[in-house]
Amino acid sequence: MLLLALDTATPAVTAALHDGERVLASFDQIDARRHGELLLPAVDRVFTEAGRDRGELTGVVVGVGPGPYTGLRVGLATASSLGAALGVPVHGLCTLDGIAWASGLDEPFVVATDARRKEVYWATYADARTRTDGPAVDRSSELPSEVAALTAVGAGAVQYGADFPRLRADLPQHQSAAALAALAAERLAAGTGDGFLPPLPLYLRRPDAKVPAGYKVVTPG
Repeated sequence: MLLLALDTATPAVTAALHDGERVLASFDQIDARRHGELLLPAVDRVFTEAGRDRGELTGVVVGVGPGPYTGLRVGLATASSLGAALGVPVHGLCTLDGIAWASGLDEPFVVATDARRKEVYWATYADARTRTDGPAVDRSSELPSEVAALTAVGAGAVQYGADFPRLRADLPQHQSAAALAALAAERLAAGTGDGFLPPLPLYLRRPDAKVPAGYKVVTPG
């Protein structure tokens, strides 16, 4: 097994190679404005550091969000292109599941990432492997009381810490492709395929850009 994992659904640009037993190489950089510029060099870097070739890949793992429209589609387009070019399957995983896995928690908790507009993308978990609700998007101040009361991890929880009284700011805040790859490797080794999603974006809401209403047509009819 040789998995390439990547994710651009959060401000993190992240890529990793996993051989089914361990992470061979990884790259993480927090830069919400340079997903398109940084991702392919990151992929090249992890292959070089691991001393492996793209022809050895058995699959691509990609975070499908939720996340902002522009950043999210960079990772998905790259994953789909690599999968098609190399003839390997592309496995989608919820981005929040990767952050949950990296937390290592074995108690109920919530993962929250920044969704802008004073909102968070969130999901709840029974433990680091098991999502119980979500993903969803809401204002942090309007989350169900039973969700807000949980142990909370993620950049969204840190940003709106006043709404998460049990915040764990010491745990991972952004996505890590290394965690995403490890989670995928475990699920693939189990042989069930449970938990994978199509490599399609989880936007959860419409994009900010809208077609102007009532604009004047100036070209001849």
